[in-house]
Amino acid sequence: MRIGIFGNNYQSGKLNNIKTIFDRLAAAGATVRVESTFFEYLSKEFEYRPDIAGIIDLQSSLLDMIISLGGDGTFLKTTAWVARQEIPIVGINTGRLGFLADISTNEIERTIDEIFRGNYRIEKRSLLEIDAPACQRKDNFALNEIAILKRDTSAMITVHTWLNDDYLTTYLGDGLLIATPTGSTAYSMSVNGPIIVPEARNFVLSPVAPHSLNVRPLVIPEDYKIRLKVESRSRNFLVSLDGRSEIFPSGNEFHIQKANFNINLVKFAGHEFYPTLRNKLLWGSDNREFKI
Repeated sequence: MRIGIFGNNYQSGKLNNIKTIFDRLAAAGATVRVESTFFEYLSKEFEYRPDIAGIIDLQSSLLDMIISLGGDGTFLKTTAWVARQEIPIVGINTGRLGFLADISTNEIERTIDEIFRGNYRIEKRSLLEIDAPACQRKDNFALNEIAILKRDTSAMITVHTWLNDDYLTTYLGDGLLIATPTGSTAYSMSVNGPIIVPEARNFVLSPVAPHSLNVRPLVIPEDYKIRLKVESRSRNFLVSLDGRSEIFPSGNEFHIQKANFNINLVKFAGHEFYPTLRNKLLWGSDNREFKI
């Protein structure tokens, strides 16, 4: 099996876990490639140079699976690289429990064994795609959310919004988030957007600090087409795709819709969505005892 490894540069105290991954993969006979900046980090920070087949390269690396080593942020960066290749991704969390990187370090050996036994399932997750005359970037997609945000601390921005060419409303505030079910537990949740189960075929529009008490998040079908026209007194604003931000001048118009490809998450028994909700968000946490 051809395995790629992506990681972040915040692995202090995690070298033993990292070595366990490489040792277990070697024992299983995997062909391993590593993302270049992560390999450089391991070499300089830990003086550790694992025995690998080479560096991950877009043109030459045909991979069966990718391991994302870090947190949910690292997982999102990995999806930006994977893009339309739809290579399955395993998220091993070396920090706090995540929704995307949900494998803890004490599960590493069992997880790799399960991969080579084929004891896993693939969850297909929808993405958002943005298009605009001024937006020429190739990574014009987001697994979590597309955020339209003001740049400074004073002036609000105005976001005129249409759904399937029908005018919805004009949002006044700090911004607007369009989130997937995957992203409903991320930025969108922090602005009181609803949590959506991963299997739902919906997106959610969540205003950021709206200048009206009547504006609420709105859940829409994922096949809707969204059109936005954004105005700002400060003459520009931010568009963020899973944290990858770009500045645009006031007056730009954007078209947002479901992307024509998915991200494939590798999931294992015991890592369902609801237990993660309970563990990460402390649902049902109570000092009283409940017998089930």
